[in-house]
Amino acid sequence: MDRLGPDHDGEQAGGDGIGLAVEDWTGDARFYEYSAAVDPIGSGATSGVPVRRFPAQWHDPAVTRVVDLDLSSDLGTPYPATGPSLLARFVCIARGDAVDLAVNATSVLFYCLRGRGHTDVEGPGGMGRIAWRAGDVVTVPGGAAVRHCAEQGAVLYHVDDSPLLAFLGVEATEPRFAPTRFDGERARARLAEVAADPDAQRRSRVAVLLGNARMDQSLTATHTLWAMLGVLPEGHVQRPHRHQSIALDLIVDCDPGCYTLVGPEIRPDGTIVDPVRVDWEPGGAFVTPPGLWHSHHNESGSAANLLPVQDAGLHTYLRSLDIRFSGR
Repeated sequence: MDRLGPDHDGEQAGGDGIGLAVEDWTGDARFYEYSAAVDPIGSGATSGVPVRRFPAQWHDPAVTRVVDLDLSSDLGTPYPATGPSLLARFVCIARGDAVDLAVNATSVLFYCLRGRGHTDVEGPGGMGRIAWRAGDVVTVPGGAAVRHCAEQGAVLYHVDDSPLLAFLGVEATEPRFAPTRFDGERARARLAEVAADPDAQRRSRVAVLLGNARMDQSLTATHTLWAMLGVLPEGHVQRPHRHQSIALDLIVDCDPGCYTLVGPEIRPDGTIVDPVRVDWEPGGAFVTPPGLWHSHHNESGSAANLLPVQDAGLHTYLRSLDIRFSGR
């Protein structure tokens, strides 16, 4: 077969339809003027990531079910996705019940919001059982099938990178890390030490990053996922900042009066122009889009705790995270 065909000057013969000029493989080729195509989000070809809340009323440990925090209709994806590369879920498991999940992802991370139980893992690295309780974070590598079993009614905040693999058209076959449990009591104790440091109030945030010994370059929980246990002290404002990773924020606990402001621009004084306000609620979650300025505010009478999960492990590897804080 003549792969180039009789007509190979770079233009299709017979129009623009897909499948034409099959013999020279040019049927799907398109040529765009640079300024019209260099910003596909601005032109509307690619949808932006929306600011979205997911209320705590979506989960109930008395009823076993998996609730996808799915924004695929906003993102234009044919597969469930909370962001271009991440999918978050509320996994609700009644006492004595179990949920089986076998997602095509390189990384799974879940936080036990309430309850107690264990997870049976079966994958390329073998089989094992991980016990967990409220406050624990667990990461599981790709290629593994898991069964979450509740000894008490449990709610898990579950995040994985399955949308990234669906976009790439690949399957996870080789684990990049071993299953890992981050003990919640130890994490809280470490956070208390950080918060008690005299310099804590001068830092950009009061938090503990979760890292894996095998991620010695990115210092992240997995090679794609970044997670942080943070506290927002009473009366504190975390100044505006932005990063190129998406943030899927879980509010662990708070009193009324905590919120986040989100917007594309900041003023010279460091405040956000025409922000969208996202009010916090215990057990609720929300999306902070990549590239937007956002600030966290605590006007309640007590400290609040949050657990953001981001695709910042991937961005750190790509050298594209570009986290910035306002100069205020």
